[in-house]
Amino acid sequence: MSKEITARSEDYSKWYNDLVLKGGLADYSAVKGCMVIKPYGFALWEAMRDVLDGKFKETGHQNAYFPLFIPKSFLSKEAAHVEGFAKECAVVTHYRLKNDPGGAGVIVDPEARLEEELIVRPTSETIIWNTYKDWIQSYRDLPLLINQWANVVRWEMRTRLFLRTTEFLWQEGHTAHATSEEAVAETEQMLNVYADFAENYMAVPVVRGVKSPSERFAGAVETYCVEALMQDGKALQAGTSHFLGQNFAKAFDVQFSNKENKLDYVWATSWGVSTRLIGALIMVHSDDQGLVLPPKIAPLQVVIVPIYKGPDQKAGLDEKVNVIVAELRRAGIRVKYDDSDNNRPGWKFAEYEMKGVPVRIAIGARDLENNVAEVARRDTKEKMSLSLDGLPARIQELLGEIQQNLFDKAKAFRDNNITKADTFEEFQQILEEKGGFISAHWDGTAETEEKIKELTKATIRCIPLNNPQEAGTCVLTGKPSKERVLFAKAY
Repeated sequence: MSKEITARSEDYSKWYNDLVLKGGLADYSAVKGCMVIKPYGFALWEAMRDVLDGKFKETGHQNAYFPLFIPKSFLSKEAAHVEGFAKECAVVTHYRLKNDPGGAGVIVDPEARLEEELIVRPTSETIIWNTYKDWIQSYRDLPLLINQWANVVRWEMRTRLFLRTTEFLWQEGHTAHATSEEAVAETEQMLNVYADFAENYMAVPVVRGVKSPSERFAGAVETYCVEALMQDGKALQAGTSHFLGQNFAKAFDVQFSNKENKLDYVWATSWGVSTRLIGALIMVHSDDQGLVLPPKIAPLQVVIVPIYKGPDQKAGLDEKVNVIVAELRRAGIRVKYDDSDNNRPGWKFAEYEMKGVPVRIAIGARDLENNVAEVARRDTKEKMSLSLDGLPARIQELLGEIQQNLFDKAKAFRDNNITKADTFEEFQQILEEKGGFISAHWDGTAETEEKIKELTKATIRCIPLNNPQEAGTCVLTGKPSKERVLFAKAY
């Protein structure tokens, strides 16, 4: 099967698509720019979603659901917001079809035009803040901590499975607070939730930072982000958390009576991650043989493949393996016993390697006699013979070792690909020959940021949090700078 996968070194983009399609994660849709998430891919999303949902609830948030459709006038109320999303909006203009009098199927009924067009949500700030106006009256109603799991639509011209599609799945948190300090603390807290999830569950090291003013979310006062580095040296934004100030509260007149019985506008945040995290996961860990998935969020952590001749050997294996499966499941391990007779063991080995299952156990009649099994790690390809006695505990340890190894390997790659540049010639050379994050001084102007992007296609990914102050000169203009920022080409 690995022969069907394009090598990373040959064509990274095709390698990625091969893994998504042949790994059974997603497929193309009849709707241009959209995708079908297949059961294995959706199981991966569910595993990610369940962990994140638990973390949201641990931090006091509740789930709700808001309409898919947003009145067009709502987007007009916050100027920066509408400007940021206007070119990506899908617009509903009519509410009915009718049979074509000429017999050519159905047509839009021209008499069914909506009085006000509806926008298919690109994000939900406007519809949510219009609702919060009725929910918030007093400081006693605050903080309001709401999250929603939903789909959104942003009209894309160039799409890529998971990374950039017209419709995608995500979660979006929207919170309201009595003070600026509380809202900023919420914004930072959720950034840390995302960073913890990326590093401790996805095994993806991230840089925590803030976006430059030009890269902020439309309508935000400050955008915090976590940035990850892919194996091809490009960056990928793995989550954002926005301090919205009072912008949306003022736009939708969301006021509350404070403890001094005076009216004030609430302070807001929003934050989200999407199914593009699956794309990040693929590009950080996988290899030319297929997917490599971290055990904590792999849909299937262990697969057991029997090797036998004839029904008698099969029956003996089934009896023992079913006991092992029950023990593994009691230990909380997601395991599958693939005793199907549709394919030979070698085919199954390749299939589960392609799917990135962290641990494969092969067991035959002779193994049973010796009370051992052959165990193979997906991350290192290492094979070992383990005793069947105490196997669940050893597999649990092994899954932990794989999880840590994947993070350590990705972190070493990331750290080795953060390079300082002090001249624009160095900047261009690093970008061309090495890629990765470039740590360079910037004069703080949008004009310089845009010029660097125009010349190199690299953008400011973030200004790292707790960034050391360092006097220097801008890599492009030579003007004074107080700190380095991280540039990279990005998805």
